[in-house]
Amino acid sequence: MIRITAQKLTRESFAGFGDVIDMGGDNHYPINGGKAERYHDLATADAAGPNARVLISMVRGTPYELPLKLTMVERHPFGSQAFIPQSPRPFLIVVCHDGKDGPGEPHAFITAPGQGINYPRNLWHGVLTPLGEAQDFVIVDRGGDGSNLEEFHFSHPYEIHLPDEN
Repeated sequence: MIRITAQKLTRESFAGFGDVIDMGGDNHYPINGGKAERYHDLATADAAGPNARVLISMVRGTPYELPLKLTMVERHPFGSQAFIPQSPRPFLIVVCHDGKDGPGEPHAFITAPGQGINYPRNLWHGVLTPLGEAQDFVIVDRGGDGSNLEEFHFSHPYEIHLPDEN
């Protein structure tokens, strides 16, 4: 099994894979008479294909046993997919660029509390992986006609570790 250690999620480290969704960056301003601060344009929802529309859903994810045995990744050819946590708990992200015959080697990230992510269309990624306990998320993705899910099963599993695991 090939071992991969997750790294801290930052805008810079994740830039080649998608968007980090958090209350950072320079694009924010007061609204509602100064009683709220809007962090604007954090990610782009993308919905293409027949009868496409952007969906907003919620999901409760259950944690996996660690280290994570990664045997499969998926991607969505017709739309982006964002995961925004509803609690300040971190979660694990696994992504892959395209390789010669499918996804390339996985990269793993661990979010800071409250960070979310947005995957662009066609980016290979692992399944939702909360850490420690069940966690609720808002999902923004694509609805419409046609199959918007491709799965790839690796010929050999990867073993994903958190940074503080030996």
